[in-house]
Amino acid sequence: MAKKDKKTKKEKKEKKNEDLLNVKFSRRNVIFFGIGVALVAIGFILLAAGDIIVAPILLVVGYLVFFPLGILLK
Repeated sequence: MAKKDKKTKKEKKEKKNEDLLNVKFSRRNVIFFGIGVALVAIGFILLAAGDIIVAPILLVVGYLVFFPLGILLK
């Protein structure tokens, strides 16, 4: 009986690990990630060009709004 208990604990742990790796993103998640990547890229390009007003705004919005939305929305 002790072997059965160990096996079930091991199976539960493996299942939990599989669930963590089995993350499915919907189309909406990918769109939010894409918008976030585009905003961050544009922000860095503007920052390199010397824009110190719009570039940080785009970077903050990309990192703090669109990336989390891409992760958290279901």
